Amino acid sequence: MAVHILLLLLAVSVATADEDAFIGVNIGTYLSDMPHPTQVVALLKAQQIRHVRLYDADRGMLVALANTGIKVAVSVPNEQLLGIGQSNSTAANWVSRNIVAHYPATNITTICVGSEVLTTLPNAAPVLVNALKFIHSALVASNLDHQIKVSTPLSSSLILDSFPPSQAFFNRSWNPVLVPMLNFLQSTDSSLMLNIYPYYDYMQSNGVIPLDYALFKPLPPNKEAVDSNTLVHYSNVFDAMVDAAYFAMAFLNFTNIPVMVTESGWPSKGSGSVLANDTTNQTYCTARDGADPKMLQAALDWACGPGKVDCSALLQGQPCYEPDNVIAHATYAFDTYYHQMRKDPAACNFNGVAAITTSDPSHGSCIFPGSLGKNGTMANITAPSLNSTISDSSAYKIYGSSSLRSILTVIRLLVWGFVFL
Repeated sequence: MAVHILLLLLAVSVATADEDAFIGVNIGTYLSDMPHPTQVVALLKAQQIRHVRLYDADRGMLVALANTGIKVAVSVPNEQLLGIGQSNSTAANWVSRNIVAHYPATNITTICVGSEVLTTLPNAAPVLVNALKFIHSALVASNLDHQIKVSTPLSSSLILDSFPPSQAFFNRSWNPVLVPMLNFLQSTDSSLMLNIYPYYDYMQSNGVIPLDYALFKPLPPNKEAVDSNTLVHYSNVFDAMVDAAYFAMAFLNFTNIPVMVTESGWPSKGSGSVLANDTTNQTYCTARDGADPKMLQAALDWACGPGKVDCSALLQGQPCYEPDNVIAHATYAFDTYYHQMRKDPAACNFNGVAAITTSDPSHGSCIFPGSLGKNGTMANITAPSLNSTISDSSAYKIYGSSSLRSILTVIRLLVWGFVFL
């Protein structure tokens, strides 16, 4: 199959003498038509890509990456986080099986414990720091703690009042987790991992943020944003968001933890100017054919609960109750969530049991969000606000983000850079 590359927003990074800035790719393997690992690695080598982050610890990828010199970040999937965070021995077994068994032939440099856990899997938040510590302890036991660092990618939506950057701070509801996490990162010389998508800020700004400012296009000096406290000029959203992360950490008295941007990008529809509210090519999110019914039910429960989907139309006697099966009900919930998220491709994954389609799943009197329906009027829903409360942010990012975040994207570019004030 073709390998689609997501349009990437790049930023110039200032690196320390010990670590040069670098760019790599994120690789997810939870696809039915995933290219063979050797094909993926061949593509990486052909493009001279020297850094990759795996969304899991896929053995085939780890073996294929052996003896290539490519630096690899391996991930603990969100669904394994609770077990690891509650058991030191489970963490030790995971490290033995997925790290020690492949190192040093595979040049593993980093372990990402979960992904955006606080905003996608808040019930696991109480064990997140323990999971970091248990994984690190297992590395210490194997004498690998100096070679391999441990951290967890966070959503930038945790940072409130991100402009001006000098006034930024983390959502205080998460301080009981963030403070011990930052203590751990500082004590182990690890980085704060952050997923930064200027696209979301642009879409939520209601026209306040110019498109060129979000897309790294040149701006005249009088159009640059200025932090009135520091007088620093910002020519793009990305740089401002990175600085906001440093100020948010400083607000909690942490001033020497580097920021590593683990994800950044723009919807891959061929042009950065094509936005998610485009209705000329209507898309929907449906339950994937052949998906495990138990996984569908779990994803349906999440969408109708933490995902804040109004599932009242699925109740008995309501328009979308029939057919009364998990596939039909999950399709309605998935598509509603997908449109709440303004058709962000990452919002149609649900641990791999959902897929994007151009076929309208509406039937009878059950009209899906985004459908033109019988009268030609598009059904609309309202998306939750960004950075408002902890409950809002928990619904903002996609469930199960450890797997590939867009079914149209096999390999996605990421920025891994250390950026300092």
